[in-house]
Amino acid sequence: MSQGNVDKVNVLKLTLHDTLVGYLTGYIDGRNILTIADSFKSNRSRPTFSLITHPMFPNSNKVMAKPWMRNQRLHPLLSNLLPEGSLRELIAQGLKVHAENEFYLLSYLGEDLPGALVATPMKPEDVPESALSLQGKVEPVWFDKGVQDNKFSLAGVQMKFSMKEKDGRYNLSQPGAMGDWIIKTPSTHHKDVPLNEYTAMSLAALAGIEIPDIKLVELHKLDNLPQINLPNETNAFAIKRFDRRENMRVHMEDFAQVLVKYPHEKYNSANYEQIGKVLYQFSGDGLADAQQFARRLLVNILLANGDAHLKNWSLIYADQATPRLSPAYDIVTTAVYIDNETDFALNLKKNKNWYQVNMTHFEGWANKADIPWRAIKPHLDDVVKKARDIWPDALKNLPMNHNHKIKLIEHWSKLHADFRVG
Repeated sequence: MSQGNVDKVNVLKLTLHDTLVGYLTGYIDGRNILTIADSFKSNRSRPTFSLITHPMFPNSNKVMAKPWMRNQRLHPLLSNLLPEGSLRELIAQGLKVHAENEFYLLSYLGEDLPGALVATPMKPEDVPESALSLQGKVEPVWFDKGVQDNKFSLAGVQMKFSMKEKDGRYNLSQPGAMGDWIIKTPSTHHKDVPLNEYTAMSLAALAGIEIPDIKLVELHKLDNLPQINLPNETNAFAIKRFDRRENMRVHMEDFAQVLVKYPHEKYNSANYEQIGKVLYQFSGDGLADAQQFARRLLVNILLANGDAHLKNWSLIYADQATPRLSPAYDIVTTAVYIDNETDFALNLKKNKNWYQVNMTHFEGWANKADIPWRAIKPHLDDVVKKARDIWPDALKNLPMNHNHKIKLIEHWSKLHADFRVG
């Protein structure tokens, strides 16, 4: 809505490691425009906002040359920073805004986003002209992002919260404070998800997968949780945030951001060959990351995880500039919750069925991604050997629900002979 042909706009300042990235201008009708600052574009030693803005990435200057304009949703690089599903509804309900008001959500969550980007509302007098001379006459106004009082209730599935650990207790992060653990509470729809994820992640680590610290935390040790419905279970799953280090932010981005896809496109807009090719070509250690990626692909198949979509693979920029494959996260045996599930999330050499996939598919994946097969196969052989030698006994002592263990063992017996366990 405008008065006298002058649009009222709110402006967020985007910074990365105290370096100005640019300005996000939000219009009342849902339009939003991200303008990359000239100082960021001209800085060859700039921190990496996204792989597509890295100085060595093809056409990065062209990508940043013009403002990024979107309607309703934010640009995918920003939209993917926001929570999805029930957690988004929970936050939006507390703020009394529509769940699709992404500009408002980013404004509220902007000080503890995934990675190191910080989004801060600007005072009108501080907004530079370069952020305003975009589409017609605009006037910046102060944006009060408000305070969420947590006085709401929402039936939900599994929720996850950024929390701060101190003396064995975990406190919900408040705006402006950085959490150091992601806490996933039990699901109201699926039984024993925290035990499932702890077990699957533990088995993955035994097969050579790099994972952050993980633990099971008793629910009574979680303080200041919103009034969410919880099942009659005792534990939440906790995973250490690898984008936080000694109270410092470490930048990261998931592969939906890397490939400029929206969250709803995470299952159907790419394949594993594309991810492998990006890693091999652009990672600071392309071969090592391609090898680790191949290991994780196979482990997801062995563990019947059908949810290894674009948002569950990430790049991390530990030195603020160089992309590397992040530690693994969100590995869950999904087949125990979905009847007759047989598919993993994305295509692997035009195949998605984990009972049909064999070593030949992985060889085709490597060839399509231009990764030397001779450097990949020994890692796959090692995963299979570790799974066969270690997993059956390890599973006995891990806390997965007993019926889920039976289903996982049945899954192992149905795999192609190349990968069969037990």
